Amino acid sequence: MEERVIHAIQDDYADEFAWCYGCGSLNEHGHHFRTGWDGDQTVTYYRPKKEHMAVPGFVYGGLIASLIDCHSTGSASLALHRKNGNEPGDGTEPPRFVTASLKVDYLKPTPQNTTLKAVGNVTEIHPKRWRVFTELYADQTLCAKGDVTVVVMPETFMENRNKEELSN
Repeated sequence: MEERVIHAIQDDYADEFAWCYGCGSLNEHGHHFRTGWDGDQTVTYYRPKKEHMAVPGFVYGGLIASLIDCHSTGSASLALHRKNGNEPGDGTEPPRFVTASLKVDYLKPTPQNTTLKAVGNVTEIHPKRWRVFTELYADQTLCAKGDVTVVVMPETFMENRNKEELSN
């Protein structure tokens, strides 16, 4: 049986924020990473595609960084959503985060033909700045670790988006 997240936080993002190449559900070319709760930790499962290859049999490091990045922003969204008294699927729009800092340590080569599992632990640093520690596993092997600082998405993101739409 394939492991998966039944209701991900990304399922509840407003359409105008669902375009991320990594986790946006509306980006037809994206990865569609999906992050949910597993107890007090967050989890994302992803099976790399053939085109995510670095060398035959192993996953490209950029995909690993992207998975850790999007898993971490989704994890912070889950944590703040829960802190505000909400859960995924309850009809309440979750907060959206963006990455301020991303540090990835590659510990072992990541095999291509297996489902990857990102596991996150969230710590609040400030009401608008959060830190997420993510471990990436292939089967039971820890292949990479990420230390990610994320911030609540600034209002200027929508202002800039609207200006871009007007200029096209």
